[in-house]
Amino acid sequence: MTNRGLIRDGVQPGRSAPEAPGQARRVLVVGDHEEILDSLRRLLISLGHDVEVARDGVEALARLKLGIDLVVVDAAMPGMDGFELSRRIRSDAEFQDLPLLLVTGQDSKTDRLRAVEAGVDDLITQPVDPAELRLRSASLLRIKAATDGLKRQRAELELTVAQRTRDLRRALDEMVQAQRTTAAAQLDTVRRLAVAAEFKDRDAAAHIERVGRYCELLGRSLNLAPQAVERLRCASAMHDVGKIGIPGSLLVLSGKLHPGEAAVMQQHTVFGAYLLHGSPSELLQMGETIAISHHERWDGAGYPEGIAGDAIPLAGRICAVADVFDALTSDRPYRPALPNHTAYDMMAAERGRHFDPAVLDAFLAQRAALEAVQQRHRYSAV
Repeated sequence: MTNRGLIRDGVQPGRSAPEAPGQARRVLVVGDHEEILDSLRRLLISLGHDVEVARDGVEALARLKLGIDLVVVDAAMPGMDGFELSRRIRSDAEFQDLPLLLVTGQDSKTDRLRAVEAGVDDLITQPVDPAELRLRSASLLRIKAATDGLKRQRAELELTVAQRTRDLRRALDEMVQAQRTTAAAQLDTVRRLAVAAEFKDRDAAAHIERVGRYCELLGRSLNLAPQAVERLRCASAMHDVGKIGIPGSLLVLSGKLHPGEAAVMQQHTVFGAYLLHGSPSELLQMGETIAISHHERWDGAGYPEGIAGDAIPLAGRICAVADVFDALTSDRPYRPALPNHTAYDMMAAERGRHFDPAVLDAFLAQRAALEAVQQRHRYSAV
């Protein structure tokens, strides 16, 4: 076959500006016929492209890794023909957008259907018209350039989104850490205030911790939400914060208080609520509730308001049980600690009188857990 049969007359190939905007594009020409390969190579070079040549499908698949922008493939090759090569190229996700231009010796409906099925983008017949090749290759390369531009924009956008996501995550982590630090500082301040209120009691810190843990156990047993359980544990530390306003001499008396002294001591509930009142913190709000209500009784005989039953806030009813148990089983200026079994019996006798029956039942149902807390947080002078 002569060049005249491959490229139509009337066009003198010569180097021209690239058809694709911005830069020369790399075109892979595939065919087993040397004259066809050479003619297409020279023509594409004249159009301003960098040209790679492959003499069969296997070589073509290998040369795709060179960064090819357009494949021009002869349909009639032995072994792996142009249709099969196109199918293999399209089966690789990396090359699904690579333009494929098939050169065929006949413009038949069968060839066009086979080309579409193989994933070919366009088809050109022999003898190749240089003007047609220029227009068709330029069109495919413009589409490739636009597709590449969209991919670059998407990649840049994904990179930007990833960076902003990292920055946002870092900012959120810092915010969470700051909130945790603030919350920890608040809890530490509350705990120190509670200890200061009972400064003359060597067991104050351990007492506060035990009462909080008992309240935590009760909250879980009563199916409170985890956040509410944690708030209950921390807020219960403030149950006796009002003792900071009680004369120290009353706090260390070894005998029974006379009525006047008892009336003064009972004011610690009011003092505590006053100290904690008006805070926007949910923790301090619960602390205020516990401070004012943990000495109320289920039967209404408690103080300072003498309310009864469900009118007593649940947090106060829970803390009442925890506080009495710890008081009974701890050394006090006026008596030594009672054995646990004695404390359980004494509290059970107050079911429905001093204590909410449901809360007391939940408390007594988990004695092993209570005693584990008791052992873990027992006061030590060492």
